[in-house]
Amino acid sequence: MRQPSVSARRVAAVSVSLVVAAGAVACGPKDNDAKSTGGDSRPHKGGTLNVLNAQPQQDFDPARLYTSGGGNVPSLVFRTLTTRNRENGAAGAKVVPDLATDTGRPSKDATVWTYTLKEGLKYEDGTPITSADVKYGIERSFAPELSGGAPYLRDWLVGAAGYQGPYKDKKGLAAIETPDARTIVFHLNKPEGEFPYLATQTQFTPVPKAKDTGTKYEEHPVSSGPYKVVKNENDGEHLVLERNPNWSAATDAERKAYPDRIDVRSGLDSSVINQRLSASQGPDAAAVTTDTNLGPAELAKVSGDKALAARVGTGHFGYTNYLAFNPKVKPFDDIKVRQAVAYAIDRSSVVNAAGGSALAEPATTFLPNQKSFGYTPYDLFPAGTSGDPAKARELLKQAGHPDGITVTLTHSNSKDFETSPEIATAVQDALKKAGITVRLQGLEKNDYSDKTQNVKTEPGLFLAHWGADWPSGGPFLAPIFDGRQIVQDGANFNSGQLDDTSVNDEIDAINKLTDLDAAAARWGALDKKIGEQALTVPLFHPVYKRLYGKDVKNIVISDWTGVLDISQVAVK
Repeated sequence: MRQPSVSARRVAAVSVSLVVAAGAVACGPKDNDAKSTGGDSRPHKGGTLNVLNAQPQQDFDPARLYTSGGGNVPSLVFRTLTTRNRENGAAGAKVVPDLATDTGRPSKDATVWTYTLKEGLKYEDGTPITSADVKYGIERSFAPELSGGAPYLRDWLVGAAGYQGPYKDKKGLAAIETPDARTIVFHLNKPEGEFPYLATQTQFTPVPKAKDTGTKYEEHPVSSGPYKVVKNENDGEHLVLERNPNWSAATDAERKAYPDRIDVRSGLDSSVINQRLSASQGPDAAAVTTDTNLGPAELAKVSGDKALAARVGTGHFGYTNYLAFNPKVKPFDDIKVRQAVAYAIDRSSVVNAAGGSALAEPATTFLPNQKSFGYTPYDLFPAGTSGDPAKARELLKQAGHPDGITVTLTHSNSKDFETSPEIATAVQDALKKAGITVRLQGLEKNDYSDKTQNVKTEPGLFLAHWGADWPSGGPFLAPIFDGRQIVQDGANFNSGQLDDTSVNDEIDAINKLTDLDAAAARWGALDKKIGEQALTVPLFHPVYKRLYGKDVKNIVISDWTGVLDISQVAVK
């Protein structure tokens, strides 16, 4: 997942395990939540679910969306070959079939993947969904005018690098074959054992060629899911969905589709969203948010109210906030200096700056602390929760800086509690104790992205963050540490500009594995190996807390999405 500063669309790819505050019991699709609400609170069909969001659901076209596992609101309209398992916690990090009968059948070397569509699949107009529609949906995602989706297919599919989409090249992609109406075959440039994860991306949504209206398709995309679009105002600012009469639950084991109607309103101030969810009056009693978290001040208020606390979902996002070094900038070309910074960090003060322990957990590994990523606990520069300034000074002395050093820390001026001034100041204060004087350089959002993601302007030390496009170590480690992904003339995320043959080779070796548990163990070991080079200093993994209305039931938040799953909720 590209950093959120690049695009708000990436935020949909977060990963959380649900723990409901104040002892309330979170229920999955098969539970009835009677313990937490009393009476007959089993999920029933009917009613309107209201969604209150800050960011509009822009570019509501499966080609243009950057969502993993189908996203949330998009997942109600767009089905894909595979999807995420709609369960709480770690069980939700698994990939499962959606339109396809299974998660894919790989060739021996994982360079060819074959899928078979389920029988009886239909669009909202009753016409059958075919493998040719899936192929066409993928091909149109290559059209420049429909850019914005995940970039993997251009890299992975044979002969796809220069493809410009079906509007300019009607021959299509030879790498995707459709021998019959229910079979689709993908030919890849190299082994990719995680292709089933990629097949959850919305680019794998079927699109009927005859109904494709190009850039206007987002106004009324043809639904393959349980809901269809009946209104899309101001590019997703107000989105209304109603039932798709031709969707069949018999072909869809994942989406429950309890409400009759979904009303999504965006462009709201975050504080207003939380106020409305807190009050839970009128239509807001049946409301949720998919993009607005409780801040420190709001959380303090909510925590003191048992009724409100029982309506807060708490989760751990598969995401890491960290300090990034550019070893091409002195003094960070010396590993001892980088190690000194790692020892000097006071993670307790950083966590406090991020909102406190309720909203952030200290990190010593680059991979998030979830099994699906291959999390392997390690702390290569152990300094406790408050840092070890004495050890840091010792390392600086060994590096030839007995009187300390002065460095610049670049951060964003955005109030995001991640790369913002609060975090930068906490780092500055901690490093001062170790003899490291830190000058802060705050930049506006776009300037910050431009400067930190360009190899020509990348500073020596800056705040960064990363989340994966799916719950695995691959899309977490490769973009940051694979030397072949260093981009010289575009957005570069390999901040350490690491190009280590042994690391690159191990990434390739793991990608060949179709046993995802075995792959996870290898990703964890690789994380520790890379960590020895001290190219980053992991700071914290964010924790997310979100309110939902008092009449909302069947709360499911998985270790894949990190947000309440709209496809599971019911309203009173």
